[in-house]
Amino acid sequence: MFNAQNKQLHSYLPTSFRHKLLKFCYFMIPLFMFSCDDSKSEKTTEDQQAVEQTEAPAATQTSSKTILCFGDSITAGYGLDDSADAFPALLQQKIDSLDLNYTVINSGVSGETTAGGKSRIDWVIKQNVDLFLLELGANDGLRGVALSETRSNLQAIIDVVKEKSPETTIILAGMELPPNMGQDYTTEFRELYADLAEKNNVEFIPFILKDVGGIASLNQSDGIHPNVEGHKILADTVWETLGPLVMR
Repeated sequence: MFNAQNKQLHSYLPTSFRHKLLKFCYFMIPLFMFSCDDSKSEKTTEDQQAVEQTEAPAATQTSSKTILCFGDSITAGYGLDDSADAFPALLQQKIDSLDLNYTVINSGVSGETTAGGKSRIDWVIKQNVDLFLLELGANDGLRGVALSETRSNLQAIIDVVKEKSPETTIILAGMELPPNMGQDYTTEFRELYADLAEKNNVEFIPFILKDVGGIASLNQSDGIHPNVEGHKILADTVWETLGPLVMR
């Protein structure tokens, strides 16, 4: 809760701090609601109106649009010493430097498959999301999952977002596989992303690991996950598509 004095202080807070505060509130608001005692119900109508008048401007000031990065270990920043080096955090830095009112949420899970993403999307999309970056499928490909299943799961995720949050702009991040998976499989795998993007009329990043995948100096020792320098390039690749959307 903010009183009039706190509102004045809030207006001078840095953008990056306001974003952290917003994320903190996502977790604290439910806890606060359950911990309140019955005394709240005893407030008079006049008191309630005074509280509402005080809170309304604060809520407006702290409101921020949301970019949700929904993916696997690439989004999660697997293997990095600091999550601030992962591309979602780097996107937040770019946004803050431009003083844009967006908060980037990292919803990456290491080892996530498209089936796993499909199982958790209903819960994740309950929050308000303005831009939804879908980065999944690499683990399917590396495990040799049937391409029809990968395609079906990605389509199901897109369908849920469109149904439950029709105003959300979806960005589909394409992925490519190493050649040892077989030419036919790798070719069809790459093409299924372009097909889904066209079919669903969503924003599209053809290859999220462009200029990073397969380059030893930009990846960790496993040769799969980008290192700190790799994530910087990855963030630039995503920004090519994301930037124009947030700066409209």
